[in-house]
Amino acid sequence: MNPVFIGPEIEARLDWLELISALEAGHNLPKASITDSFLYRGTDTLLSRAAWIDRLGSLVKTATIFPGNVSLNIPNVNGAAAIFSDTSGELSAFVDFHLLTKWKTAGDSLFAASKLARPNSRKITLIGAGAVSRSMQAAYSALFPQAEFTIWNRSPKAAQDMARSLPRCVASLDLQSAVAQADIICCATMSTSPVLQGAWLRPGQHIDLIGAFRPDMREADDTALKRAALFVDSFDTTLDHIGELKIPLAQGVIARSDIRADFYGLANDRFSRPSAEAITICKNGGGAHLDLMTSHYILHKWREFQ
Repeated sequence: MNPVFIGPEIEARLDWLELISALEAGHNLPKASITDSFLYRGTDTLLSRAAWIDRLGSLVKTATIFPGNVSLNIPNVNGAAAIFSDTSGELSAFVDFHLLTKWKTAGDSLFAASKLARPNSRKITLIGAGAVSRSMQAAYSALFPQAEFTIWNRSPKAAQDMARSLPRCVASLDLQSAVAQADIICCATMSTSPVLQGAWLRPGQHIDLIGAFRPDMREADDTALKRAALFVDSFDTTLDHIGELKIPLAQGVIARSDIRADFYGLANDRFSRPSAEAITICKNGGGAHLDLMTSHYILHKWREFQ
């Protein structure tokens, strides 16, 4: 087998709605075996993730997260990803790390929103003005084509620049008002303390928590968690690794039984909005199994056009 390298040029062929269909199909296969390892040096992180899904294959992905790279004008997150054949174990493909991470991360949250957000959602607030928020604006636009976006960022200029560069976007200086008027709130920050206050929320909203990935990171406060129906993309990658849930679980603010389902709960209809008036929160913790499903979708699209 001659492995291929799939670069960012394939992106023009990709489709957000096709991807969430591929994620649903992946969760109908046998449950993934996954493992994560985290190494830390100050604020820097080395994260290695591996997954194996019977009948789909296996993947190893390593990411380096160096927040200080912003001062060097290079991406904070870098890495590499490799896919292996399920039948022979041979290397099938390398997938461009940034392409895969963008589509996996945004596809993960979009898939959750397709099940948990109200179908008539029209107002979306993006908290954070980095690359992930830009990806989410594109992803949400595919599912909610009439959506209008409000962007808030700790640095107002970044929010204003993002709003000027994207369609149907405005910047806001008032986070509380931006949250209160939204149908969907998407948090994609590097915060270690909550920026989203539960007192601001109203019935019917869906909250998408993306940013926290370390044990010391949180984006939503205790009140938000206690008011909401709680979901995760994967029990295995979120509860014991990420501060968003690990901290309030350890403090007794919430219990494990309060987490209603992960994506594998689709099989028994547990991963679904409990009522029109419910507030739903889904923590996007990622996982190599989602990278594996996404990379196979990307490989499928690459093969279509060869």
